[in-house]
Amino acid sequence: MVDHIKIRKADGTWTVRAGGAVLAESMNALELVEGDSAPVIYFPRTDIAMAFLEPTEELTRSPRMGAARYFSIETKSRTLENAAWSYEAPVEGMDRIKDHIAFYTSSDEIAVERI
Repeated sequence: MVDHIKIRKADGTWTVRAGGAVLAESMNALELVEGDSAPVIYFPRTDIAMAFLEPTEELTRSPRMGAARYFSIETKSRTLENAAWSYEAPVEGMDRIKDHIAFYTSSDEIAVERI
């Protein structure tokens, strides 16, 4: 694992809400901290209502994490484009986040919270 990336089990129960719907609730979420950046919560796919997520064509690559695949969130009123991502084949040392999805929280439309 890269020295400045730390992954640990996130304490408590975590939830994701978008468009008035709960998309995920998990007691098995992971917290990833990269350097001085804010922590990012990764949810196991098994704890996500995947019917709300639609894979997109967007792909990015991080030398520290691997290739990221993106998902749009389908809400009642609109589609939130490329609002979540997953490292489906992470680089060596990052395998704990395989089969997990993280969500952008920079907009007012998606909330990731500890409950």
